[in-house]
Amino acid sequence: MEVSNMENTRDGFQILRIENGLPVVWSEDDRYLFNEGNHFYLYNRLGAHPCIIDGQQGCYFAVWAPNAKSVSVFGGFNDWNKESHPMRFQGGSGIWELFVPGAVHGMSYKYHVVSHHQGFQSDRADPMARYAEVAPHTASRIWDMNYEWQDAQWMGGRAKNNALDAPMSIYEMHLGSWRRVPEEEDRPLTYRELARVLPEYLNEMEYTHVEFLPVMEHPYYPSWGYQTLGLFAPTSRYGAPEDFMYLVDR
Repeated sequence: MEVSNMENTRDGFQILRIENGLPVVWSEDDRYLFNEGNHFYLYNRLGAHPCIIDGQQGCYFAVWAPNAKSVSVFGGFNDWNKESHPMRFQGGSGIWELFVPGAVHGMSYKYHVVSHHQGFQSDRADPMARYAEVAPHTASRIWDMNYEWQDAQWMGGRAKNNALDAPMSIYEMHLGSWRRVPEEEDRPLTYRELARVLPEYLNEMEYTHVEFLPVMEHPYYPSWGYQTLGLFAPTSRYGAPEDFMYLVDR
């Protein structure tokens, strides 16, 4: 059976093998580290990961819901049917997983969770999603993280730098209010617009570092990002994940 991963990341999501037509993503080491609370690469295991299995383009979903009686994934790929794609439970880990053919880049999705406690039901966004719908919409989005980093030279020289022996001047800023576009209803700059002007400003002012106020996804704009809901998703207010990656790359 042919298997390929569509993502281009430094660490990478990987399908280990296929068993009974279903992808195996979690190794025994993964399960052990997860249960010990010492797994440092969960973003490559949980969440939504586009992939191709036996020629079928789709997405692998995984979510931790230890107190759930059942979990299903639903979204644009199944007309938001909460019953058509029940997820498989990994005993002993609390993880639910499923590969869904036809669930592709850009589609929105949520999890439908039924609790063991009095059958309580709830629809939830993915806490490990890479991307979310723009508020006030609340669904997560499947996103192929296909970005080619251009920082090889900087990464290669990073080990030679010693921050303890160098001056440091940190510029703290909130991306959404740093500069605006008054002729367009005073909207904030996008990630790519910031990438064009922010590095020049920082160099001109002789800052050595920049610290962003929280950029993770959050529902309430005046919170400046401190009411975070999506720790692995840069807010969609200013662009897509690859746009934020481009800003960091600059």
